[in-house]
Amino acid sequence: MTAHAPTPLPRLAAALRRLPPSVGPVRLVAVDGHAGSGKSTFARRLAEALGGAPVLRLDDIATHTELFAWTERLRRQVLDPLSRGETAHYATYDWHERRFGPAETPLPPAPVVLVEGVGAGRRALRPHLAAVLWMDVPHEEAWQRGRRRDGTVQSDFWDGWEPAELQHFSGDPSRPFAHLLVRQCPEGYEVIRGPGVTPAGTESVTESEGPSAVR
Repeated sequence: MTAHAPTPLPRLAAALRRLPPSVGPVRLVAVDGHAGSGKSTFARRLAEALGGAPVLRLDDIATHTELFAWTERLRRQVLDPLSRGETAHYATYDWHERRFGPAETPLPPAPVVLVEGVGAGRRALRPHLAAVLWMDVPHEEAWQRGRRRDGTVQSDFWDGWEPAELQHFSGDPSRPFAHLLVRQCPEGYEVIRGPGVTPAGTESVTESEGPSAVR
């Protein structure tokens, strides 16, 4: 197997900025992967490399009863306003209170907006996405990480989540359509070409390079 050097995230950020807009003036970029695969941390670091790009967390859109049935809500509250170049406003779900909060979170039509969460690269969203990034961690390893992170207090949730996630990806897989695969390594991240067609302008981020500036 050919070893790949870590990919500096500013280089990836620059490549994403060069992509054509995918929804209105926005380049909407999905960070998908199994629960526990490191999506949130990677999205946060990539957002920093993008100069503070907005991040939409799908955990804020999903609910206990709609783990994956949030597409229409996302379209209405986020995609439609962004397509018009307007700031989107979406209600944020409180997983402890099991209801949406009264305040709405603004999401401006920035040049690049990240949408992070399980199913971010789903079939219904792909026409609106400039790129799909997949955190390339096997589901068994990712779930073990997630369970360790959340502790025993969330064990019942995980018991229900795992079969629901498997069912979702069985019918609507994201990885086969990922443009780039993201793998964590001791020095940062390596980004390599995914099974999907790599968007023009992002090919160079998969080439070997020196150590990542992101630790």
